[in-house]
Amino acid sequence: MQNPRYALVAYVKSPVGEFVENLRRELHPDLPHLAAHLTILPPRPLRGTESQALQEIERICGEAEPFEVTLDGVETFIPATPTVYLRVAHAASRLRELHDQLNTQSLSFVEEWSYLPHVTIAKMAAEPAAQEAFRTARERWAKYLGSRRIMLERLTFVREESPNCWVDLAPVLLGRNLVSR
Repeated sequence: MQNPRYALVAYVKSPVGEFVENLRRELHPDLPHLAAHLTILPPRPLRGTESQALQEIERICGEAEPFEVTLDGVETFIPATPTVYLRVAHAASRLRELHDQLNTQSLSFVEEWSYLPHVTIAKMAAEPAAQEAFRTARERWAKYLGSRRIMLERLTFVREESPNCWVDLAPVLLGRNLVSR
């Protein structure tokens, strides 16, 4: 890509992540390869180099202690976008604070929408499909009995190689600098 976009995500490698991935395969079979994740910095161009951005991310995340978030209900961004997602109930303010700290220098970007911490289940092509996906996701979520908690300790800096194809660039540990004090 000529002007690649970058993001910072926390992969959800737990039973709730498996739930999201399985539900996504059912609702949007064209995108079964996307890993369940919580976005910390939504996609954006850089205002510097990858190296500068990674240094900034490591510095800021190194000062932030790992924390737990809890997912709550199924929501949608309709009519703004045909996206169905799981809302972050517990620690959403910590995620917004981390997002705001990171949205600076080479990572600074004016986002189209206000940052709302969530785990995307599926982004559909149009509103009717999103409404149907929303109904199905709410039914499945109501029956989900596994843990709804996610421990955020490790984030991943990613680059978009082509539409819906992201490549991991580097792992980033929360609280790394706190240990060395």
